[in-house]
Amino acid sequence: MGADDFKVPPSFDRVKNAAHDGAAQGFNPGLIVLLVIGGLLLSFLVGNYVLYTYAQKTLPPKKKKPVSKKKMKKERLKQGVSAPGE
Repeated sequence: MGADDFKVPPSFDRVKNAAHDGAAQGFNPGLIVLLVIGGLLLSFLVGNYVLYTYAQKTLPPKKKKPVSKKKMKKERLKQGVSAPGE
């Protein structure tokens, strides 16, 4: 009787290989990439929101553009009020 006479059934061989491969491989590389990109995207969005709220609190309100005399006169005529001096 040689060493070839005592073969392990293929079903047991697969179980041993699966257990060995799972422990050696660790995390899925695709999952790691997905988590890194997701984390960067999330931190970017949260950072933008924080900066936006900070700017809303600290920056002065935008100044409105001055309305020209010509436009004011036009608006008054539309409303039926005569412009002063006419």
